[in-house]
Amino acid sequence: MRGVIFDGERPRVVDDLQVRGPGPGEVLVSVAAAGLCHSDLSVVDGTIPFPVPLVLGHEGAGVVLETGPGVTHVARGDHVALSTLANCGVCGYCGQGLPTMCRKAIGRPGRPFYRGGTGLYQFAACSAFAERTVVKAVQAVRIPVDVPLASAALIGCGVLTGVGAVLNRARVRQGDSVVVIGTGGVGLNVLQGARIAGASVVVAVDINPAKEKIARQFGATHFVGASSSAGTPAAVRSVLPTGADHVFECVGDPGLVRQAVDLLDRHGQAVLLGVPPASAEASFLVSSLYLDKSILGCRYGSSQPQRDIALYARLYGEGRLLLDELVTAVHPVEDFDKAAADTLHGRVARAVLTFT
Repeated sequence: MRGVIFDGERPRVVDDLQVRGPGPGEVLVSVAAAGLCHSDLSVVDGTIPFPVPLVLGHEGAGVVLETGPGVTHVARGDHVALSTLANCGVCGYCGQGLPTMCRKAIGRPGRPFYRGGTGLYQFAACSAFAERTVVKAVQAVRIPVDVPLASAALIGCGVLTGVGAVLNRARVRQGDSVVVIGTGGVGLNVLQGARIAGASVVVAVDINPAKEKIARQFGATHFVGASSSAGTPAAVRSVLPTGADHVFECVGDPGLVRQAVDLLDRHGQAVLLGVPPASAEASFLVSSLYLDKSILGCRYGSSQPQRDIALYARLYGEGRLLLDELVTAVHPVEDFDKAAADTLHGRVARAVLTFT
């Protein structure tokens, strides 16, 4: 079967990949479509350390081919969106409804793939850039068959992360003010999460002025073109003179973390979603936090995927959550290099790879 592998030097498409069948509590999925996320490219450039060789991809949707013993919530033929969260379901965090904190869902990559007798690691417990993948049952969430799989693929990472950060982590309330720094795939979903939550003022900040149209489509009430470090805060404060209730940093730049903190109003929250290098450090004025301000980390939108993916699919069906509009380009998996280049240069909201 075809898939995109990374051997530590460069990613490439191969056609001789194999995957084992599902064991107890696992599901074998025929992947129809998978979104190309910056996190995949961050593995390639070393920003996200991961053992190699591996099969890339972590944002996918497809059709169940086979279920292992003990799996009852999905069956052969079901359409599913995939989550990267392979949580155990029985630890204290899972019991509290905090599966993103489950220690068994963090790290510990398996090797269900093989090629020429060599095992390949599974990226983010998913590896959606393969014609077939095997995941834990908890990662496969049934969705309505009328949700296009190319659109449904994006729920499992970008939508869960962005919308979830707004609704689950920051708990944005009706009438709140929101600033979103960076309007890539995650930032656009933060924007629509703020719209769904009822935020009154939503300011999108991006270095690319061409992104204003789509930012407004997803929920921005204002757009600020990022310029100098001094100019951007002044432009935001011309809209929100006392600062924002919530600022989401979606780029992964330590300097922008400082900017997010500086843009907060009293009792405001800076939510960090961008992924800088693992050793990156950020600085801020400690005194700037004394008026009940806070800095929040956020993993995977603080999501409960079995609940949230189903919710977002329903909101899509009701016309309240945009998915199709996120899909800027659809490529056969063989065009991975083009999709990656478009993603790196900010030419797409999301490029989707298909296996048809």
